[in-house]
Amino acid sequence: MDFTTLSARQGKVMVSVGDSFTEGMCDDLLPDGSFRGWADRVAERLAQDDPGLRYANLAVRGKLIGQIERDQVPIAAKLDADLVTLAGGLNDVLRPRCDIDLVEAKLRSCLEQLATEKATVVMFRPTDPRRRMRGSQRLMPNTYRLLKLVDEFAESHGVVVVDLFTAQVFDDPRLWAEDRLHLSPEGHRRVAEAVLQALGAEPAFDWRLALPAAPPTPWVRARRQDLRWARVYLLPWIGRRLRGRSSGDGRAAKRPDPAPVTQQSS
Repeated sequence: MDFTTLSARQGKVMVSVGDSFTEGMCDDLLPDGSFRGWADRVAERLAQDDPGLRYANLAVRGKLIGQIERDQVPIAAKLDADLVTLAGGLNDVLRPRCDIDLVEAKLRSCLEQLATEKATVVMFRPTDPRRRMRGSQRLMPNTYRLLKLVDEFAESHGVVVVDLFTAQVFDDPRLWAEDRLHLSPEGHRRVAEAVLQALGAEPAFDWRLALPAAPPTPWVRARRQDLRWARVYLLPWIGRRLRGRSSGDGRAAKRPDPAPVTQQSS
């Protein structure tokens, strides 16, 4: 379904499932203290044409694809949505002993539950981490499996695919938060525009366009930033993995029920 057809449908329901990427981690904070995120931005744009749009976001940071399949997808499947966004599996890929066959099976199960005749389903070819994250080469075999699977879903189920993998603008650290794992507000703005254009909306701007060149970071400052990153973000992440904990443990979805959308400034 293209954007014109989707926009013409009034009283639509949009639902998003996934992990921190879809929850909106590290975007601007909303008045209730939750993050805004690219999915909120897409819903805001759709609500300009359909004030009756209702939007639910079930995504919770840190969730693995099996948890998304178990806890989010059955709820989303009951909402009779017109637009569904599905992103997951990267938290699994980040783990050293990732069972990529299981990840693929769980993603396939998620899609089969969500891909109704009515719903337009959006999925992602994830960003390429190699030029911005040292040591990320080990992730690539499983990342390529995810890319191939999403491409297969486009063929078999008509999924709308947002290709972030080939967009070199995401090599720019300014599109990433201080933790180097989650998008910055500018990153979320770009992903929202990428989703809208993949759906066929008139472009608001070129989301692939590189940002103006920034002056190089002095070597000493860069090393200090590396040390701070390791202390504040990397070591706690490793600690949670060793304890079998997740940043999303005990956390509820920020928009568990479809509700009208409040417009935010761009």
